[in-house]
Amino acid sequence: MSLSVDLIEALKRALRAQGMTYRVLSQRLAISEAAVKRMFSRRAMTLVRLESICEVLGIGLQELSGDADRGREPMARLSEAQEQALVDEPALMLAMFLTINRWSQGEVLAHFDFDVPQWTGLLVRLDRLGIIELLPGNRARALTARNFRWRSDGPMERHFRAALLGDYFSTPFTSACDALFLLSGSLGPDGIAQMRSRLEDLAREFDGLLARDAGLSAEARTGVSLVLAQKPWTLQVFDRYRRLPFG
Repeated sequence: MSLSVDLIEALKRALRAQGMTYRVLSQRLAISEAAVKRMFSRRAMTLVRLESICEVLGIGLQELSGDADRGREPMARLSEAQEQALVDEPALMLAMFLTINRWSQGEVLAHFDFDVPQWTGLLVRLDRLGIIELLPGNRARALTARNFRWRSDGPMERHFRAALLGDYFSTPFTSACDALFLLSGSLGPDGIAQMRSRLEDLAREFDGLLARDAGLSAEARTGVSLVLAQKPWTLQVFDRYRRLPFG
């Protein structure tokens, strides 16, 4: 199998991992859906087109090539055991964050209180957990999808609700990097579905920006976390005013 075919198969896996259809991809590329289907069915496209699709997906050619070599689907979610291991040891969670965000060993040692043996040990554990693939020179390749998500009501989400939520909202959102919008209202089923779709689009855009800026040095990047949520909810202090159901 030629390299070009391997790359296109890796592109298909990346599309599936991000839940992106040919129709959505065609809209992002400003070409017809038929043209996109033709490129993939014939397994032939120019390098320029390949790069443009990678840009839409928020992945680099080097990352795509690595996925093509592995020939398997990237993980869209971690297992319960993998998440629990990260929750149980903050240093391991930090190591995962740094490797996924492509920090080099030199950058890690310059900014965090690890020595080489400690950092190597964390990378080895992440490799054994199946979260990364450890490469020569303590380089790491993430085995997760670019837009992997934590498990619904899994160890990490429960840890966030119990221990991290208060920390996240403990300081005002007043700096140039901050944004906080407290919105509430009543929507019909179509409006709710549309808002959820927009939140998913925003999450994909965030993933793309992470990929775009991954080549910058650690000093040129700022760690940013988004909390995107939507649910039927009203303040509990309102409950005292509700009428009790008859019966």
